[in-house]
Amino acid sequence: MGKITCRVSVPALGIAQICSWGTLFYSFPQIAAAIENDLGWLKSEIYGALTLGLLLSALSAIPVGMAIDKGYGRLVMTTGSICAGLFLIAGSQINTLFWFYIVFAGVGFLHAATLYDAAFAVIAKNFDTQNTKRYIASLTLWGGFAATIFIPVIELLLSNLTWRGVLIVLGLVNLTLCAGIYQTLPSKKRCRHNMAAHSKPPKAKPKQGIKWAIRQPIFWALLLCFSLFAGATTAFKFHLYPMLIEKGLPSSEVVILVAILGPAQVAGRSLMWIFSNKISIGQLGVLVASVLPIVFAGFAFLPSSFWILIPFATAFGAATGTMTIVKGIAVPELLTPSTYGAINGAMNMPVKIIKAFAPSIAALVWYVTNDYNGLLNSLILLCFGVVGFFGLASRLKIPDQPNSE
Repeated sequence: MGKITCRVSVPALGIAQICSWGTLFYSFPQIAAAIENDLGWLKSEIYGALTLGLLLSALSAIPVGMAIDKGYGRLVMTTGSICAGLFLIAGSQINTLFWFYIVFAGVGFLHAATLYDAAFAVIAKNFDTQNTKRYIASLTLWGGFAATIFIPVIELLLSNLTWRGVLIVLGLVNLTLCAGIYQTLPSKKRCRHNMAAHSKPPKAKPKQGIKWAIRQPIFWALLLCFSLFAGATTAFKFHLYPMLIEKGLPSSEVVILVAILGPAQVAGRSLMWIFSNKISIGQLGVLVASVLPIVFAGFAFLPSSFWILIPFATAFGAATGTMTIVKGIAVPELLTPSTYGAINGAMNMPVKIIKAFAPSIAALVWYVTNDYNGLLNSLILLCFGVVGFFGLASRLKIPDQPNSE
């Protein structure tokens, strides 16, 4: 078994991930709703900025992953948080759609350097395969509280400040807390020193890079699974807040329903580890994907009652939380533990492109149908496809997987 090459404080990294996710990702729907009411922009126009940002994040996934593979994780994540904080503070001064797009395009571009993909790559760089699996799961347990903490906090801030003041607060969180914690990650020099002190890990074979990975059928099967899953869940997640408002629920109940997603994610991830020895990743993917059509049908066809929707919101959170771990460990477990950042970045590029367009496409569907039931019906059909692709992925094998022991 390999040895730890550098010290990484997973709890500290988890706290930073809570703040990064809460300020850079989960904050958008609430900020967008406040801007829509204040400046009178169309929902589709506002969510177009999110699409652009997520698209840029997809383009940056591979170079960011390669940089972390080379030992620049601390530089990447610290610089990313500083730049994200500056963008948010600058966003507090915007009055036109052009500058709104510039700000949130920049924030989206930095997702690749500040959120799970970067953090997972840092962990994979510094731990052997077995520890990588354990610490990625641990990190996602921390990150699962991001929505639970920040959605009520942002709602409280919006009730006492303008959206401009809230953006300043969120920017300062990135400049101070997030950047401060990421600055404690191992530097490239420290990693080299520690690696020299231990036995050198076996060199990765050339075919274990991106070119080798894209020749494996399982790579493409997983990519299709994760892409469709990401598109459906991203569209739903970003429109859940306005969807529930449209259905007539008071904002206080909406905040609770959305905040439930965090603890539900943690519960789902905990259940995964209880049954991890009894079910394969592919089988788990099929099971998780099968939950989504039921969830979307519940929101579409059942009465819009707070108590009726609680179990469906919980099920959605558990499903997305579990899939985060499956996605995080799929590359080292099913493909190769080597060059994790680059291969994961290659897989994430199309996934993020789909995630980039999902909220805007969902907004257009809402605009055309004039309500959210049309969107929910589309997501139900899409998720049946997700189940099918996961079933295919669970049956595929890698004929020429390199020996990484």
